[in-house]
Amino acid sequence: MTYSVFFQPTDGWVGDVIPFQKDGEFWLFYLHEVRNDPKPGTSWNLVTTKDLTRFEDHGVSLHHGGEGEADFNAYTGSVVCDESGMHHLFYTGQNPRHLGSDGAPLQLVMHATSTDGMLTWIKHPELTFGAPAGYESGDWRDPFVFKDEASGLWRMLLAARHADGPDRRRGLIAQCVSPDLMDWEHTEPFWDPRRYITHECPDVFAWGDWWYLVYSEFSESFTTRYRMAKSPDGPWTVPPRDSVDGRAFYASKTAERDGRRFFFGWVASKEGNHDDGAWQWAGTMSVLEARQNDDGTLAFSLADELVESFWDDIPVSLGDDLPLKLHAPDGYTAMVSDEVLPRQFYARAVLQIEADTSECGLLLRSSADGDESYIIRLEPKRGRMVFDRWPREISGDAQWHVSGDVPFEIELERPCELASGEHTLELVVDGDLCVAVVDRQVALSTRIYGLPDGRIGVFAGEGTTTLTDLEIRKRTDN
Repeated sequence: MTYSVFFQPTDGWVGDVIPFQKDGEFWLFYLHEVRNDPKPGTSWNLVTTKDLTRFEDHGVSLHHGGEGEADFNAYTGSVVCDESGMHHLFYTGQNPRHLGSDGAPLQLVMHATSTDGMLTWIKHPELTFGAPAGYESGDWRDPFVFKDEASGLWRMLLAARHADGPDRRRGLIAQCVSPDLMDWEHTEPFWDPRRYITHECPDVFAWGDWWYLVYSEFSESFTTRYRMAKSPDGPWTVPPRDSVDGRAFYASKTAERDGRRFFFGWVASKEGNHDDGAWQWAGTMSVLEARQNDDGTLAFSLADELVESFWDDIPVSLGDDLPLKLHAPDGYTAMVSDEVLPRQFYARAVLQIEADTSECGLLLRSSADGDESYIIRLEPKRGRMVFDRWPREISGDAQWHVSGDVPFEIELERPCELASGEHTLELVVDGDLCVAVVDRQVALSTRIYGLPDGRIGVFAGEGTTTLTDLEIRKRTDN
């Protein structure tokens, strides 16, 4: 038998993840989403893992409040441990029945503590506070707390909005400071770019000589981004590739273990479990490992633990023995395996891309002739990796009633460097989830509902690409 390497509770979906590393084990608190109407309120649930592939579900960790309480929805926050060993949990309290001065459901910072190693939490409603004057009362959420060793103060970052200005440019990361984690004083904004609606799930960490600010935005894009600085006070600069993943991977927050940094987020589900369905809030937990490039920018890839958990080779035949040269200077060519692959596997393909090649990549869950499949396509001339599929949405009976004018899945495009030469494409396919990574630098996650199984293939268009190595592995669990 096999089990999924991506966590999802049996009775709901994973919303924002709040990771905390304790004694080598990741405690992954998350917003437990159930899609019932009326909504029953949102609690923090907990799942733990040591190897990032096996998860122990502990159920509810922080219970949401009753129908009349401020934390009917216990939304995103953070967990820290003070010098005495007490854990402090800061979270967003929201009740759709309680409206703020701006007419939106009031959002409040709330506080709970644990003296038994995070097994139980005691709420402190007397420590609750909301947005100060000049901010919208309905956007004061996702408190992220960290210790500023230079000043000795605790700093709290919040997703907030100015009370005035262009509606989609009021977002900022507000800031409060405290000497003791109990009494908080509002101070100058941590980051105020007047760039987005707001900056959800802020997260800050230091790594070597650099500081990183992570946030999720839903203005022009719905994605997690990061910024870089030499100090936690900025100035924050925009790296060349500033997004962590594409549209499907959201609300990512980070945790460190043994000098390694991991980004925990969720891969959104789609309405109706359909490839053409609208993206939904919440989904399945996923983790990417960040690596630091020489210039301080971050690369994102599959965690080593995840890759190493696939150990059982799957033999596949792709025409002649490798290397396999695909040559189509003014056309398209593909080679598809004879074997139908399992619903869960890891694949690693090394592609030697020659100059002036337009496209190449892998076909997933392909038909025998390669015509119907999901597609991970590298486009060197455009410097991008995209996710695509065929057939696309059919809108009528006529031949032209097909979304053939859509060049790839909307919002599933990732910029990457694809100069001529060798490039490695890795991916994990697990049920209706797919995570692809090129050169251990750029990640792209998505859902794959419509084609439940099929073959694997390799292709090239308008150019020449040689497949020099291909390994496909599965997991076999007792």
